[in-house]
Amino acid sequence: MAETGAPTTPVAERRRDLAPVVVAVASGSPAARAGLQVGDEIVRVDGVAPRDVIEWRFATDEADPLLEVVRGGIDLDVEVAKAAGEPLGVEIQSAVFDRVRTCDNHCEFCFIYQLPKGMRRSLYLKDDDYRLSFLYGNFTTLTRFTESDLERVITERLSPLHVSIHATDHEVRNRMLKNARGGMSLRWLRALLDHGIEVRGQVVVCPGVNDGAVLDDTLAGVLDRFPELASVAVVPLGLSQFNTEPAMRLHTPAEAAAVVDTVHDWQDVFLRVLGRRMVFAADEYYLMADRPFPPAESYEGFPMHEDGIGMARTFELEFTGRAHAATGPRSGFFAANDLPANPAAYTGLRAHPAAPAGTVTLRPRRDAPIGVLTGELGAAVIAPLLAGLGRDDLRVVPVVNEFFGGNTGVTGLLTGADVSRVLAAEPSGHRYLLPDVCLSDDARFLDGVTLAELPQPVEVVATDGISLRRALESS
Repeated sequence: MAETGAPTTPVAERRRDLAPVVVAVASGSPAARAGLQVGDEIVRVDGVAPRDVIEWRFATDEADPLLEVVRGGIDLDVEVAKAAGEPLGVEIQSAVFDRVRTCDNHCEFCFIYQLPKGMRRSLYLKDDDYRLSFLYGNFTTLTRFTESDLERVITERLSPLHVSIHATDHEVRNRMLKNARGGMSLRWLRALLDHGIEVRGQVVVCPGVNDGAVLDDTLAGVLDRFPELASVAVVPLGLSQFNTEPAMRLHTPAEAAAVVDTVHDWQDVFLRVLGRRMVFAADEYYLMADRPFPPAESYEGFPMHEDGIGMARTFELEFTGRAHAATGPRSGFFAANDLPANPAAYTGLRAHPAAPAGTVTLRPRRDAPIGVLTGELGAAVIAPLLAGLGRDDLRVVPVVNEFFGGNTGVTGLLTGADVSRVLAAEPSGHRYLLPDVCLSDDARFLDGVTLAELPQPVEVVATDGISLRRALESS
């Protein structure tokens, strides 16, 4: 390793605010042997400044990369001896180095606009970045997509991407996005499909806006213009108590049932014309409409599981032992901003060596009664499964989301304040199981509350049926 400059060199001045920063170095890795340290800023790899973790992975996958590093304001060259394809052995602090492309739409149903003040700054980031779509499954509207972006996606085969459609009628889409480029931007969807990029679509349904005849028209437009789409998720808008848009309201049960019927009708059409169902309704719709969930085979491999499509059915299969691999959700609503870097650090019934002190507490009595903490929607799914075990020591503890209010009943949006309120009213001495999906990478809830601040100890369990079953079997 050789020093090449001083604190005020042009490299340091030009790139420091955009360079990836090392947050961990694996022991014995090529990076460790080369002397890389936590806090190092990687300015270039083999002379190229990576814009994001995608380019970073391509660059560091090569043999013997030369890294230009800024350490404490001093420029250093670090030569790393490694084989092509061998992991470098470092973790970096973010996925995008040249700043996330923010969203210039003003959708009335956007949940970011419905957040209260005082939460973590990262949660207020409203992105429309195709790179986060590829990396984390975030949905992009493509209104800020460019020819250069298309070229990169095609060249690097950044697939699958996730695209918010909402409506195929240009005027309706313009109104929903509050963006004059809304309807026109779907041309990029056509271009992506023309070049063989896998795309998963989404339609957020707003009652009185794009349901009913508009939803029929949208699905007809998908069949006519975008039949190569891998899948289309039809999901309800999420409303919190902080919503200020008077046109946005909750679905009635009858409206939810109408959406389910529309999706099923179009599934028949797609199956007949394309040989696959393509469009799927969110689990929430079946709960709102008091309809049974479709059989597992009708989900065609659960392509939209991360988007709340078929989660209930896969959880049931896992819990009852009919699925041997977990398909549980990777993260909560704010995936790109708070994706756990190492979920194993705080997930499971036994404390991981890397876990912060107090994040997981073992109950002194393994045979104590068990309460399974979950959101209101999760409770509707889990309660029948626990009842089927015939055990009187198990119960579901639903946590009503008073923090966000509205229809935010998903477990991934639970806050420490609401969990604390519920736990304070529960009997002590019981085991309480908490799904990991409501925690960030540092084991905090969305409102910043830590596990140590809860009024009773909890055991953090991965959010899938297999993990819950094993946790219950350990009692």
